[in-house]
Amino acid sequence: MKVTKLPRDPGPAAWSAILPELEPPTPVDGDMQADFLVIGAGFAGLAAARRLSLGAPKARIVVLDAVRVGEGPAGRNSGFMIDLPHDLASDNYGGALDKDRAQISANRAAIDFALETAEAFGLPDEAIQRSGKINAAASARGLTHNTDYARHLSALDEPYDIYDAETMRTITGIDYYRGGLYTPNAAIIQPAMFVRGLAGGLRSNRVHICEGSPVTALDADGTGWRAATPAGSVTAGKVVLAVNGHAESFGLFQGRLAHVFTYASMTRALAADEVNRLGGEPSWSATPADPMGTTVRRISGIGGDRIVVRNRFTYNPSMEVDRTRIDAVAHSHDRAFTARFPMLANVTMEYRWGGRLCLSRNDAPAFGETAPGLIAACCQNGLGTAKGTLAGMAAADLALGHDSDVLRFMSGTATPARLPPAPLAWLGATAKIRWAEYAAGREM
Repeated sequence: MKVTKLPRDPGPAAWSAILPELEPPTPVDGDMQADFLVIGAGFAGLAAARRLSLGAPKARIVVLDAVRVGEGPAGRNSGFMIDLPHDLASDNYGGALDKDRAQISANRAAIDFALETAEAFGLPDEAIQRSGKINAAASARGLTHNTDYARHLSALDEPYDIYDAETMRTITGIDYYRGGLYTPNAAIIQPAMFVRGLAGGLRSNRVHICEGSPVTALDADGTGWRAATPAGSVTAGKVVLAVNGHAESFGLFQGRLAHVFTYASMTRALAADEVNRLGGEPSWSATPADPMGTTVRRISGIGGDRIVVRNRFTYNPSMEVDRTRIDAVAHSHDRAFTARFPMLANVTMEYRWGGRLCLSRNDAPAFGETAPGLIAACCQNGLGTAKGTLAGMAAADLALGHDSDVLRFMSGTATPARLPPAPLAWLGATAKIRWAEYAAGREM
């Protein structure tokens, strides 16, 4: 099958840009043979490669990525590896209790796997740390969302703390938030540092990470699969396809995947006097109480003290947006930043970018063996860090023929439902997004 579209990610990969420069890439050069081929070096692909390397310690594994590790979607998200229900289409993130309990257990297995891998590879705490997160409320509507979510968490017997405005001010240094809901078991990551660290730890004489090697065709060859790249090919007995929404570019799940972009901006490094003026804790992470509001992170580490804001969504079936879209949403980011951080009026944004999400109409993953030896680990429904890791783990177990709790969980999920015809899907999704963003009000 010819691959119809290659990835295009808008704007710079800021999380990678603030890290030390990478060594030159090692793309595919000539024809390679492997036992397992993983296409995509994001959360799902790297989790699959790690799981395969543990489960088949003598196997030869090749991982292909179209760009540099940390510069695709995995290095562009907000860095929350969330264990709890986090359905962006829900009013308060939650769903049915039994379904949420099963998803929580699966998400935590993925987080544990990520933390164990990070420890094995000697990654620093800045790369990944189970430090919890805050649902920050900036309005009466946001407080109501948190109250509803707290009620749902109580029904699930999950721990949480309710923060008042003064506690939020102590943590963040700002007066914007009226309250918060803290949950302790989420892991917070520096996305590019994390995936770059995983790729570095995996590289060996039997695990090859080939960057700058987009797959242009993928075909069964009688004994396995052959993936063609611009400078060569990889032939393997089994393939894990970990390309999220680009599964459609490989001819899979046609008309069943919704392609959404979300957008973020990162400030320049704060000067010492600006850090003092801001106050608060040096690192904190807040998702909005309203799912369509503004996510905010304050980071402190290798790239300096910075603030990241993320808001706005657009529905883009083409899986591409241009620079004009980044420029358009920049105004929303600047308004959100200025409203929250008036003491930093002279601080400018150094980086602005977009990141691809893949959703399904029924919140189902695109997972499973789609042809003999071809296993999809795609469509993470807006929770790519935890659900991507989970899908990669399960895909590796399926490829190895190993039974596991994560494989049984993923195998028991529904398949993505068919979307309405393209014009209706675009109109419906765009209208729903715009109304939800408007209704978010001060949470934006």
